[in-house]
Amino acid sequence: MFTGLVEETGEILKVEEGPFLRVHIAARRVLEDLKVGDSVAVDGACLTAVAVEAGGFWVELAQETLRRTAPTWRVGHRPNLERALKVGDRLGGHFVTGHVDGVAELVAVEEAPGARNYFFRPPKGLARYIAEKGSVALNGVSLTVAGLAGGAFWVTLIPHTLEVTNLGRLRVGDGVNLEVDLIARYVARLLGRA
Repeated sequence: MFTGLVEETGEILKVEEGPFLRVHIAARRVLEDLKVGDSVAVDGACLTAVAVEAGGFWVELAQETLRRTAPTWRVGHRPNLERALKVGDRLGGHFVTGHVDGVAELVAVEEAPGARNYFFRPPKGLARYIAEKGSVALNGVSLTVAGLAGGAFWVTLIPHTLEVTNLGRLRVGDGVNLEVDLIARYVARLLGRA
């Protein structure tokens, strides 16, 4: 379980093909107490640290993870990183499981007073889980949905978020890992819309 409050952006240093895609990620802050077997949200995907070394850690991605996430698993990409929530920690964002639902496409960016509005088109079938003033996680960042329009939703990003996450580097047409609100998913299930 995560909060969606990014601790740092890392850097993918190496990618190795095989039965699982092995990815080596440079980091600083998340390494402070990271050990093999710990969970780390990497651009919102909950992954297991399979090796930890000075300056970085390794994760392995299954085909299901690759199928549901944005195609950013390449050398040089700077993923958002967050360690798993500890019991007793403050929950400043929202409950984020790290189970990416799909890839949302950035369709427009609009300047707003002191911020920027980013408009995303969710994958088919996920729009019903997104509500104005509800929560979403984009590349692991906990955000409030500012509004809905024409099959898209938008979020307003303040300068701090643009600076400390990788969302400020996005260009129109890029995909981001989308996790819809956990509560919305369960409410839909209980109402028989699964």
